[in-house]
Amino acid sequence: MSFGTAPSVPAALQVYNSYLIDPQWQTKFSIIWGSCLGASLLFAVPRLARSIRNGRAFAGFFGVKEDWEGRGKYEAVTENSDNSSTTRKRTKSRSPSSAVRTVEGILSVIRSVALWTLPGLGLNAGQIFVILAYLIIVLICIIMDSQLVNNSNRAGFLALAQLPVVFLFATKNSIVSLLLGPGHGYEKLNYIHRWSGRCLFLGAVVHGSLWIRNHLQYNIQIIGAQKETSGVAALGVLGGIVLTSFRPVRKWSWDFFWVVHVLGFVAFFITICYHTVYAPPWIFPPLAFYAADIFMRMLRVRIKDADLTAVDSNMTLIRIRDCDTNWIAGQHVRLRVFFSGRVFESHPLTIMNAPSNVTCLATPSSRESGRGIILGARVTGDWTRALNHYADVEAKAVLAQSAVWVAEKKAPSSDDDSSVSDTPTFVPEVPVQVMLDGPYGGCSLDLGQYETVLLIAGGSGATFTIGVLDDIVGRCARLGRPNNERTRRIEFVWCLRSYGGINWFTSLLIPIANLVADCPDLDLHVSIYVTCLCNPEAVPPIPNSDVLMLAQRPDTSKILLDLTTPPMKKLDCCCAGGSDDEDVKCTCSAACGGADTSNDVKKAQPLSVSSVEDLEIAEVPRKHLARDPEACATLAEASAKLQWVGLGGGVAVCASGPGSLTREASNAVAKVSLLRGIELGGVGLHTEMFNVQ
Repeated sequence: MSFGTAPSVPAALQVYNSYLIDPQWQTKFSIIWGSCLGASLLFAVPRLARSIRNGRAFAGFFGVKEDWEGRGKYEAVTENSDNSSTTRKRTKSRSPSSAVRTVEGILSVIRSVALWTLPGLGLNAGQIFVILAYLIIVLICIIMDSQLVNNSNRAGFLALAQLPVVFLFATKNSIVSLLLGPGHGYEKLNYIHRWSGRCLFLGAVVHGSLWIRNHLQYNIQIIGAQKETSGVAALGVLGGIVLTSFRPVRKWSWDFFWVVHVLGFVAFFITICYHTVYAPPWIFPPLAFYAADIFMRMLRVRIKDADLTAVDSNMTLIRIRDCDTNWIAGQHVRLRVFFSGRVFESHPLTIMNAPSNVTCLATPSSRESGRGIILGARVTGDWTRALNHYADVEAKAVLAQSAVWVAEKKAPSSDDDSSVSDTPTFVPEVPVQVMLDGPYGGCSLDLGQYETVLLIAGGSGATFTIGVLDDIVGRCARLGRPNNERTRRIEFVWCLRSYGGINWFTSLLIPIANLVADCPDLDLHVSIYVTCLCNPEAVPPIPNSDVLMLAQRPDTSKILLDLTTPPMKKLDCCCAGGSDDEDVKCTCSAACGGADTSNDVKKAQPLSVSSVEDLEIAEVPRKHLARDPEACATLAEASAKLQWVGLGGGVAVCASGPGSLTREASNAVAKVSLLRGIELGGVGLHTEMFNVQ
């Protein structure tokens, strides 16, 4: 006898089973963010393919290498070297078709919208869009068809589901960074780690606070049972991690932040596993990401001999020997220097030279055959100050010993002073041992794909721009453009507080500038802006360079405008007949015609002057000319700086230094790209911020 099917409970009367429904939303959330990440990686495939073809992809994957086979074959380019390295057969660069450049210009215009950056946020429009999209996805997955007030498990489940995202973008050796290509290292993707962690904390707070509310409402004990006690403990640990992760804390004491961060997540994993049996499956992926990161670091770690040189009280050069290849320009390493009991401190420092088969420099010291890497450590904290002091004290000790040796040599024949000088004529280098982990990061732009390059740096940010300058000059002038590099014009801008800072990297800039002076198809101009009149006699003779005294840092947008404006025979300004209004007074301050160079403290004579007499002079639209003395003077000298090669070849901008400079460069590129991106053939941008983000 059949009684039919069992009656079904109406949906309105069914009890919400969070342990069945909420894990499904974890899966949905994982599918959504995984799909977005996959689409981003797919979009980056063409760029990754170009990087593989040019040999830039996967550079440093197994750490820096020492080239034993090539030892003895390398000839360092020095100031007195001949042109043998630049007279080899050159590869004729192939210019892209107009259609290709038009497409690149259109893509540049589209990307430029994402470059706009507001002060104080440290994020550009593209990054803000990613964060908002992520937050919206999290909120939808938490709120959609849930009963948060009565059962807040959904928020807790979504907090667990975000653990893989937090750790995927936290590790230095991430598969995402590898597939996105050079220039997308952990430091560029770390903002996703920070904000996904805050969204995780948001889910945990919603879950915990609503459960506490329900316990208080129904007079249920909060502390006592294992589930409730471990949950409160996990929430407290997570809150401590978030509070100590804000920028002021990281800037105040990075070591304190790092210790709390690592120990805090260990404690969080333990307490959350006691809190719920649903946690372990979401902890395994973060542990796998972290284990892979540790394994890759072990492959990249090297212990090397190095030499310290205290250039002055603010800069220390570190020359590491026996490092020849397997990095690209602009990458950095995490460095430990074994001195004065500071073995456990690791700091990121940018590599300032290209690999030995490309570089224009003689490295690491005159005692060896030009191999190694150069790092620069600006005195900004306890570690860099101690390093500079150690190098200075040890160097003085070496000088004192040399003076004793000189005195002993002179004693037997005091009448003959010609063989031994009274004082040593060299600056001693202090030998140390270092441990380096890396390289990481790098420049996201292949500068060889752009005809015009602007490198702008503030202070110690020049460690990055000098590295990429050495690379592109070495590829074009020394190697003869092996990968069809198209670069023709390079403007190197360096902003400093005092003239003494120029000597930090003079020994690096002069060989590069001298090599370019002997290269007929490459122009380099160096502009150094100093904002404080200190030690003005310390201006080195860098070929084709200007050293200018300004009250404040120059406007990046004006520099970029100058670089992309065709040369003029006659300035169209108010004092050159540009205005018919007699009531309008001239505001050019003698900047037209022959520009007033009264602000020039010193201007080094170039070894080769680019002539523009035979070039076709293009008319500059009147909208690009301003009645501003500084802008008018800049335009007046534009034709004397670099040889004009026309428009449409693309412009690359690399900016490194404080956040204000990189933000200004981003906005300048965004503006120029929107207005003239197609005309210029695309404008690329890469920034390196030299402070805590």
